[in-house]
Amino acid sequence: MKERVTGFDVARALAIFGMVIVNFKIAMNAQTGSPLLMNLASLFEGRASALFVILAGIGITFMTNKVRTSANRSQVSLVRMAIIKRGLLLVAVGLLFTPIWPADILHFYGVYFIFAAAVIKVSDKALLMIAAIVMLIFPFLMLTFNYDQNWDWTTLNYENFWSVDGMIRHIFFNGFHPVLPWAAFLIFGMWLGRQDLTSPLIRNRLLMWAIITFVVIEGCFYLIKAALGDGTALGMSAQEVNFLFSTSIIPPLPQYIMSAGASSVIVLIACISLSQRFPHHMINIGLYKTGQLALTLYGAHVIIGMGTLEELGLLDNQSIEESLLSALIFCTCAIIFSVLWLRFFKQGPLESVFRKLTS
Repeated sequence: MKERVTGFDVARALAIFGMVIVNFKIAMNAQTGSPLLMNLASLFEGRASALFVILAGIGITFMTNKVRTSANRSQVSLVRMAIIKRGLLLVAVGLLFTPIWPADILHFYGVYFIFAAAVIKVSDKALLMIAAIVMLIFPFLMLTFNYDQNWDWTTLNYENFWSVDGMIRHIFFNGFHPVLPWAAFLIFGMWLGRQDLTSPLIRNRLLMWAIITFVVIEGCFYLIKAALGDGTALGMSAQEVNFLFSTSIIPPLPQYIMSAGASSVIVLIACISLSQRFPHHMINIGLYKTGQLALTLYGAHVIIGMGTLEELGLLDNQSIEESLLSALIFCTCAIIFSVLWLRFFKQGPLESVFRKLTS
C-alpha cells in the first residue's frame, strides 16, 4: 500500500509541474521563442490537469473504500457529507482565486467532488457508463448552446462570469474545465482506484489499452484533419476543421477526453512502476513528498509564483524560454520546500487546513 500511495503522489507532483508549465506560459503570454520549446510546453496543455483530476477520483475511491459496500446508511451519509464539504470548500477557494487567476481549476474541481458524492456506491461498470455519458453529453450541449458565448478568445477573457447565467454556463459548459464533460475524468479515476494497480498484470493490461486508445485517437483525428485540409470540400473553414477535429483541451470533445484520459493512465502506471522499482531513489522521494503537498503548491504557484512574476514585470509578452525557466525555478523550489516541510509536519499547510475544516 505504501508503494502504491508513493506512485500516486509522484504522479500528482508531475501533474502539478505540468500545470505550472502551462499556467506560467499563459500568464506570461509566452508566444515567442524556440518552436521546439513551444511544442514541448503545449504537450502539457489539458493533459496535466486531466491527470490531476483523475488522481482526485482515485483519492475519493480510497476515501470511500470502507463504506462502498457498507449497508450502514449513516456511515455512507457521513462520508458523502465529507466529500461534499470538501467540494464546497474547493469551490469557495477557487472562486477567491478566480480574480487573480481566471483559469483556476479548483472551483470546477469542487463541483466534481459534489458530483462524485452521488456515485460512490455504484458498481465498477456503472462508473464507466456514467463517465461515458458525461463525456458524450458535451457535443449535444454544443449543438444546443453557443459555446463561444462570453468568450473573447484573443485574450482568453470570459465576460459576465459573476452573473448567474455566466457562472452556470462557465462551470458546467464552456469554462476552462467545465463539469460537462470534465467530471468524466474524476469518475474514471474513481473506477481506476478500484483496480489493483499494485498488480503488474493489471497495470500491463491497462497500459496496453491506454496506449492503443491514445495512438488510435490521435492517429485517426490527425488523418481526418489531413483529409479535410482547409475544409472547403465540406463548406467549412480551416479554423472550424481544427476546432471540431482537434484533440486539444478547447473544446473538450470526446476525442480529447479519451486521449487525455489514456495519456494520464500511461503516466500514472509509469509512476507506480518506477516508484516500486526505485522506492529509495532521491528523485522518487522528492517527487512523492512534493505530491503530498499538491494543494498547497497549486495555491502557491498562483499567489507566490505569479505574484513574484508580476512584481518582476514578467507577466506580459515574455518568451517561452523565460516562461519555462520560471516554471523550472518554481518546481525546484517546490520540491525543496516539500521535503523540508514534511520533516516537521505530516501534511502541507493547505492540506491541514482543509482537513480541519471538513472533518
